[in-house]
Amino acid sequence: MSDLVTETFFRPDEVARERLSIPAPLYNRCRLMLSRCHYAHVFVPVRSMQMQSVIDEEEVIFVDNQAYAVRDGEGGRLIMLAWVFRHDQGRDDLTEPAPIELVYYHESARELHTRLIGQFNGALDLMEQRYREHGCEPRSKKVLPFSRG
Repeated sequence: MSDLVTETFFRPDEVARERLSIPAPLYNRCRLMLSRCHYAHVFVPVRSMQMQSVIDEEEVIFVDNQAYAVRDGEGGRLIMLAWVFRHDQGRDDLTEPAPIELVYYHESARELHTRLIGQFNGALDLMEQRYREHGCEPRSKKVLPFSRG
């Protein structure tokens, strides 16, 4: 596993949180993509928005590729928002919308979420094609707290 690349992300203080749902096909694709990978995380660039997403069992984080910060000598990108999967809210049908908690780490997170609902599918399309050709990249994530105060 010497080829494993670790990416560092900072989780800023939470600005707000709301419960909502994402479309079933989008949630199902996240779960399927994760199940096909031999690693605990799937990195999906959302190039049309200059963002990167990271899917794991508990959440999808969305990171601004342009926002880089350093704290205690360690550098990383800032998480803008997260879709936290609400596993406590079971779904009886795979076509039902999936409940999530949208966690805001930036004032523009709600607007970003709205755009991501449309753009993330295209990013998943590109990743699925890439995985068919090359497999899952050996990458892991490290998330550190980053308080602004």
